[in-house]
Amino acid sequence: MVKDFHMANGSDASFYAGILISAFSLAEAMTGMFWGSLSDRVGRKPVLLCGCFGTMLSLLLVGLAPNFWVALAGRALGGALNGNIGVIQTMVGELVKRPEHEPRAYAIMPFVWSIGTIIGPAIGGLLARPSESYPSLFPSEGLFGRFPYLLPNLVCSVLLLLSIIGGWFFLQETHPEMQCHSIHLFFEHTSAEQPLLATSGATANAGVDLRAESYGTFNQVSIHESWDVMEDGTSIAWKKSQKPKAFTWRVTMLVIALAIFTYHSMTYDHLLPIFLQDEKSPGHSPGHHSLLHIPGGVGLSTQTVGMIMSTDGIIALVIQSLIFPALASWLGVWRLFVVVTILHPVAYFMVPFVAILPQNLTFVGIYACLIVRNILSIIDYPVLLILIKQASPSDSVLGKINGLAASAGAASRTIAPPIAGFLYSTGAEVECTALAWWGSCFVALLGAVQLWFIQRKRGSSATMAPAVTCQYVPVPEQVPNDIVHIIVTDYDADADAAQADVGIASVSQ
Repeated sequence: MVKDFHMANGSDASFYAGILISAFSLAEAMTGMFWGSLSDRVGRKPVLLCGCFGTMLSLLLVGLAPNFWVALAGRALGGALNGNIGVIQTMVGELVKRPEHEPRAYAIMPFVWSIGTIIGPAIGGLLARPSESYPSLFPSEGLFGRFPYLLPNLVCSVLLLLSIIGGWFFLQETHPEMQCHSIHLFFEHTSAEQPLLATSGATANAGVDLRAESYGTFNQVSIHESWDVMEDGTSIAWKKSQKPKAFTWRVTMLVIALAIFTYHSMTYDHLLPIFLQDEKSPGHSPGHHSLLHIPGGVGLSTQTVGMIMSTDGIIALVIQSLIFPALASWLGVWRLFVVVTILHPVAYFMVPFVAILPQNLTFVGIYACLIVRNILSIIDYPVLLILIKQASPSDSVLGKINGLAASAGAASRTIAPPIAGFLYSTGAEVECTALAWWGSCFVALLGAVQLWFIQRKRGSSATMAPAVTCQYVPVPEQVPNDIVHIIVTDYDADADAAQADVGIASVSQ
């Protein structure tokens, strides 16, 4: 596409193509937190649909671009209007009520992403420049002859339009405060009777009448308002609590961990096809290289590299759907995060040695590297999302936190390719292409060191979301003593194996 714009030829074309790719991530990094905060105020659904609409406009603008600068503006517009990554992460977190379901739920996003990385390039390859590939259907003097990259963008825009229509009619709002029947209460001082037996069969939106002796079902806990109930049960004081602080130390450290992971993972995706296609050094002889002298790449053809990358996508799908949920259930989310973070540097350190393997072991080495890297990276991403969700002080700031995480990830995706490319070029000049890989290994080591600064949240917390919106301020002179029965589900957010205790407490006045 860049060559068709007559901006550059040869190696310069890759530079301008990199600018187009980075424009989206840079704009997303600048606006991701805004969209996350907006979703906390107006709801997840409108922000998500707005992001889809912005992406659709971006695709059409790029497809109709007469020159490089219009295409660049289209890419930047798409990034600026698309806050969907953080919003979708927030919606998944709000939809999942039980910790043991989180690994499978958060694995859906990278699973769908992997499918998209397979289907997307296929759409682009089959439909780009249709006047040359299908001249009988798309004449060169027509619209698609003038804009050779419009057709694949148009097809993707139609798919997005269908998504917007489907979301408008069928997607439910997940923000607790934007739903019709929700309340957020926190009882700071309560007089509780002995817990009764657990109840069963309650609906997700069962009603509760605070003026009568009845039971109400609560399916979520959140801290927004405080009720003071005196121990003698004689008075209730209603007071507003301060809005919870979003960016606690634990949240900040986990977002930094996500940025570090995104950086070195992005460098892998950028470097691998270059390394596999780069020619072997002249006079290559296995066994005659030192750690500081590994010149050249593997020397594979473009077709072979394409086959390897397709296989890589299949490996990723298997890990996401089968291996990750099983490991998360076995080790627990926190232990799994620690293990993959510590082992991640190995995935980068081992890659350059593929270039000096004997020819009969080259593909064995390549696929071994792919399997190790996929296991570590595919597990690390959803685990980090789960930990960030668990670290959120309140649902009211979850969108803001995920927006910051999306911005941090986008910033890493912006700077990772040029830095990795520079290190690879520098390494090629000094006959050590391992330099770029070991640069990524060093960043992964920093991520392992950063583990020591992440506080592991301990202890149980209980939050409640009942079925009605209400404010109860009893007047002793007019209202007799009332009893409110509350069903509370108590989760240990960071337990390695999810546990839940259900009981009934009574608050009397």
